Amino acid sequence: MMRLPWFGFHSPKTIDEAAKILAAEGPQAMLIAGGTDLLPNMKRRHQTPATLVSLRQIEALKKTSNGSGAVLGACLTLNEVVANRAVREKYAGLWQAVAQVATVHLRNMGTLGGNLCLDTRCNYYNQNYEWRKAIDFCLKKDGEICWVATASKRCVAMSSTDCAPALLVLATKVKLVSASGERELALEELYNNDGIDYLRRRPDEILTEVACENLPSTYWKLRRRGAFDFPVLGVGAALHADGARIALGAVASRPFLVDSANQFLRGKELTDEVIEEAGRLTASRAKPMDNADLDLYWRKDVSAAFVGYALRELRGDDMRETRQRIARYQPA
Repeated sequence: MMRLPWFGFHSPKTIDEAAKILAAEGPQAMLIAGGTDLLPNMKRRHQTPATLVSLRQIEALKKTSNGSGAVLGACLTLNEVVANRAVREKYAGLWQAVAQVATVHLRNMGTLGGNLCLDTRCNYYNQNYEWRKAIDFCLKKDGEICWVATASKRCVAMSSTDCAPALLVLATKVKLVSASGERELALEELYNNDGIDYLRRRPDEILTEVACENLPSTYWKLRRRGAFDFPVLGVGAALHADGARIALGAVASRPFLVDSANQFLRGKELTDEVIEEAGRLTASRAKPMDNADLDLYWRKDVSAAFVGYALRELRGDDMRETRQRIARYQPA
């Protein structure tokens, strides 16, 4: 069962046209931009939409502007973001996050908005239909039990977006548009800590743009392979006027700002002692589950070290050798 199911297809040219189609088709319609997440899920029957509404032909979703902050269209491909000189020079954390997503081939298709709305992942969910049927499915799709936490009434599939932790620390806002109007959310408000209901975007809404502040920033990613891998830990950090901010990804069903560490960092210089305590506070908030690669207890513990790497880089330390050795990645 690796063929795509049958579906209707629309390719509107404007945001308004796309919003009207979504409203008319109802919850059985889904948006598609790059398709690098949705199409494999459809082949595995994770999603079986009756209609797909493509955003690829909407030029308004591919615009960029750069003043005191950046405004990026949600349908910019990831490689277009990587190739954007202003993003690389002024939004280093975002650039690092995008440049480490998947492979160059997938970044040619995948989009910024698509990565922000990426489906949550779990070893018991990201399997073919026959595999999932053999275990009587799981709570996220077609089943009644979460095989990771059998007593849990909530799906604990983990967030796997690279871009969100990098953008959360940049005070990012996103715009959502529907046939009934538009609204703006702080990026953190886009997410729920629920592996099934992980987005607060309504089915009739389109994420159209991403606006972030221009701040010194960095992103550190833990993965087994040096490329073509989802994060099992993502750490975003940025330096605000009143102190550093830290965000985590891949250790819960949502990416999130680490409030306890960020409150501690407010007004403090990044001394070794401050960095160590910020790492400890961050590790206490990391809640990885046994549903991804690498040992969950080690992933929790190593989050303190990755926060240390990020904050030292913000402080101005030369972390190139460490990044190559630990993260197996070096910006070209």
